[in-house]
Amino acid sequence: MDLKKQIKENRILILILLLALILRIIFVFVSPVKIWDETIYANLGYDLSKNISDYSFAHNGWSDFIPSGGDNFYAWPKAGFRAPLLPYTLSVFYMLNLGFLIPFLIPIMGVLSVFLAYVLGKKLFNKKAGLYSAVFLAIIPLHVDYSSKILTDAFVTFFILLSFIIFWKGYEEKNNICKVLFGFVIALALLARYTTLWILPCFLLYFLIRNKSLKFLKDKYLFYAVMVFFITLIPWFIYGIFTYNNPIGAFIHGLKSAAYWGGVQPWYFFFQYWWRFLSIIGFIFVFSLLHIFYKKEYMKKEIYFILAAIFFFLLIVILMPHKEDRFILPIVPLICIISGFFIDKIKRYRREILAVILVVCLISLYLNFSYICGLSYTESSVCFLKGNLFIAGLSGNNLVITDESPLTYYYTKQETSFYPNPFDIDSLRKLIDNNYNKTALIFFSHYDSSLENKKYQEMKEEMDANFDVIFRCGENSSIIYLYK
Repeated sequence: MDLKKQIKENRILILILLLALILRIIFVFVSPVKIWDETIYANLGYDLSKNISDYSFAHNGWSDFIPSGGDNFYAWPKAGFRAPLLPYTLSVFYMLNLGFLIPFLIPIMGVLSVFLAYVLGKKLFNKKAGLYSAVFLAIIPLHVDYSSKILTDAFVTFFILLSFIIFWKGYEEKNNICKVLFGFVIALALLARYTTLWILPCFLLYFLIRNKSLKFLKDKYLFYAVMVFFITLIPWFIYGIFTYNNPIGAFIHGLKSAAYWGGVQPWYFFFQYWWRFLSIIGFIFVFSLLHIFYKKEYMKKEIYFILAAIFFFLLIVILMPHKEDRFILPIVPLICIISGFFIDKIKRYRREILAVILVVCLISLYLNFSYICGLSYTESSVCFLKGNLFIAGLSGNNLVITDESPLTYYYTKQETSFYPNPFDIDSLRKLIDNNYNKTALIFFSHYDSSLENKKYQEMKEEMDANFDVIFRCGENSSIIYLYK
């Protein structure tokens, strides 16, 4: 009987993982063009496959246009503000000539995270709670969306989930190997995304709540874990010394760039868009909290282990001036686990409730997909892709002048340069003359242009009068021009 039950649960888990994979693969194709940051990480990976020691924007024919915030030392061409683990992982794919698989790496990591949510839910509570946790993470909109993009958010979520599992196995189940391994995995999480720094205090907070003292410091394996943590970071400390004259220079650069990039959002930003991020699972989480506090379940170490991480991390992201939906992704699996624990406690109408959750989340995903597709599959974006593919097919030593340098480099692997700023024909000709040994191609696109229509039209008229058109796209031939 137990064997049959185990086989049934394994089949359910496989179906959940298959559903998670299908949804994430579908979302890979939600837009014809990768977003800016996706191409940044892919380009860094491609360049590292050619020169594994050059982590910068200095010598590779493209750039990430990031303002310095007034501090030119922590500015272009230094790339340390972007965590390195994802680019270095992608470089392996390029080295093995498997670059075509890169768009599917993060979806697979997302599915593995669904599996880890099952493992953690099962370890903390029971198998059913683990299955409910996994199915919630499989269908929750925020995780589905960002596990389909070449970004660090779903990538780091995998490592953070793994660190929670190893931490529990080590410091609660008394596995000394896992105690030490925790230091390695949490260091990988930090190298995957610097916001892991916001999750680190959660483990200290758990120790303090559990022990109500500092006696946990008597565990020598905790110090071994700290040692392994810093040993794992040594290559990045060395990079910091050579690039910033400071072993933690890359982390400082990341902190500085977060302060001046992206604007300021209100403290209630994550609550304002709660439904869009979490769909009905957000309400299930609220009911879970009400149940936990009514039943005083928060006294259980499994509960406050997860809740301490959720609320501490959420407090930090609320206090940050710049906020984006993806910033809360590391705690989304924990929200799913607490929700899975609550659903396991329901005795009546549990199947009906699960069916409603599944249907509502799938509808939410469909609406999100349709909305993003409507914004993404426009004439300008499709023509932008066609223009890049046309450039990719050109031979010779070319220089592509464009305001979408990382995107064009991603699709064409041709050397690029940004438009002169401020733009005028004389400065453009000077740029071309300075690269006399290359064929200059002026890729003039209305895709994602920040220029006002009047300025855009003035630029177009100037280039029409001074250069020859070799490619055009659009209903009125006004969307994409390639000049030579």
